[in-house]
Amino acid sequence: MNQTYALTAVTVVVLVTVLVGALGLRISRTTSDFYVASRTVGPRLNAAAISGEYLSAASFLGIAGLVLLQGPEMLWYPVGYTAGYLVLLVLVAAPLRRSGAYTLPDFAEARLESRAVRRIAVLFVVGVGWLYLLPQLQGAGLTLKILTGAPHWVGGVVVATVVTAAVGAGGMRSITFVQAFQYWLKFTALLVPAFFLIGAWAGDGAPRATFDAPAVFREHTAVTAAQDLRISLGEPLTLTVTGQVDGRSYTAQPVTLAAGQHTVRAHALLRFTPDSVVPDARAEAGLGASSWSEPLSGNRHGHQLYATYGLVLATFLGTMGLPHVAVRFYTSPDGRTARRTTLVVLGLVGVFYLLPPVYGALGRIYAPELALTGDADAAVLVLPGRMLGGLLGELLGALLAGGAFAAFLSTASGLTMAVAGVLHQDVLPGRRVRTFRFAVVVAMLVPLVGAVASSDVPVADAVGLAFAVSASSFCPLLVLGIWWRGLTPPGAVAGLVTGGGAALGAVVATRGGLVPAGWTHTLLAWPAVWSVPLGFLTMVTVSLATRSRIPAGTAATLARLHLPEDVVGDRSGGARWTGR
Repeated sequence: MNQTYALTAVTVVVLVTVLVGALGLRISRTTSDFYVASRTVGPRLNAAAISGEYLSAASFLGIAGLVLLQGPEMLWYPVGYTAGYLVLLVLVAAPLRRSGAYTLPDFAEARLESRAVRRIAVLFVVGVGWLYLLPQLQGAGLTLKILTGAPHWVGGVVVATVVTAAVGAGGMRSITFVQAFQYWLKFTALLVPAFFLIGAWAGDGAPRATFDAPAVFREHTAVTAAQDLRISLGEPLTLTVTGQVDGRSYTAQPVTLAAGQHTVRAHALLRFTPDSVVPDARAEAGLGASSWSEPLSGNRHGHQLYATYGLVLATFLGTMGLPHVAVRFYTSPDGRTARRTTLVVLGLVGVFYLLPPVYGALGRIYAPELALTGDADAAVLVLPGRMLGGLLGELLGALLAGGAFAAFLSTASGLTMAVAGVLHQDVLPGRRVRTFRFAVVVAMLVPLVGAVASSDVPVADAVGLAFAVSASSFCPLLVLGIWWRGLTPPGAVAGLVTGGGAALGAVVATRGGLVPAGWTHTLLAWPAVWSVPLGFLTMVTVSLATRSRIPAGTAATLARLHLPEDVVGDRSGGARWTGR
């Protein structure tokens, strides 16, 4: 990829982001503008902004990388991501806006009249926000590394700096315009190259590879293992090895590996001949490339059907609890507008998600070595140069690089705004704008340190972890808090800690390599199947056992959540959050 073109595209995206943000800053007149855009954002603008911040690095790069690695079963990622807004539309959007809250902890305290519930909600908002910010910064590092060869931390630092400046300077009014612009930029950046790439694929004289067939090398390919790998072969494979394989050292020697598992040491150089099947290098992590439709009783490694259910449930129910998604609904004028906004979001997000799988499918054909190098997330960026070449390939690659950077900036902006708002209200002393700007720095600094320290977690996987924790904690709180008058503060605290804590503990255990392979690993790697019901069951059981603790104002609060504003009046007060 031509570094000049790509860096120019990234620079233009950054400059336009700053300029659009400055426009929003100029029309921010009040404190309410700064924090909730005075709750006057219309459905089309708000939907574009929500889509802009929701379609993150996991959507722009990660889904294509997972499809490249594992084939069609990873199409469940965009299905779950999109369908999550259907649940949000039916159960949460309008009541959440009518609550008059600014943050999820605001809602928790208003509904349950409990500071203890608020404090627990604060911990989970910050935790989920930081889990989600981490892959945005890692994805930015990967993009700049591919473009310039810079260390992986450079891209994260650039995004962190731009986002901190934009959010700290302009607040919600500013980033609303930025995120709406960035949605259309990201959509265009994927759509235009896709037409050219599909045309090149259709005109390719090579035999067609089916979508779910094993990926193969189309030509002589040399791959350097980025880390220690455990590869799995379904049939014997002959290749040339320089380095260590199965504990033996080779120097440019042909080696025939038998079917089964083999260990490849980091930095080993593997040379493959044309039509060689790309080895599965994910067995060590318990993610074999088996069919998504494999039955639960199947004896293949990974228990893929269960993993699919865990993935779909986490993305389906986790959307409503994402702090940067929830905070945008507070900018709608009323509950009806919040519902209309969600309908538009469903359309925008659904159309966008038609595109990343195209890049993943083409990557399995034209860039299969990325499965071994640990750079599968880079498939979107390398395909134009690989398939088209020349000036056209360079320009389209630059467009994709700009779109990828827009993805990092938009999602990081929304997450930083949401986390900083909670830190400003509940952690840091003082309620002035200066304190909020300090909260912005803190909100970005922690995940930036994590991104610099760790660069080997696939971006879509990392985002999936945030969804699992959100689904297990805030989904029960929001659904029961809105639709069940029997929820009590002790029940809410117990459910948040039990459901969300169990999901978070499972995530930490699996990512830390503390869990043995097999069913134990699968259950903990995809916890939503059991952690979400656990959260609901705990909230209901403890609430039933503490009926005497039902807040006195429950009936009035539920009436405000479910009746239109012209019936009960909009009590949000525009800047209700400022008095705390």
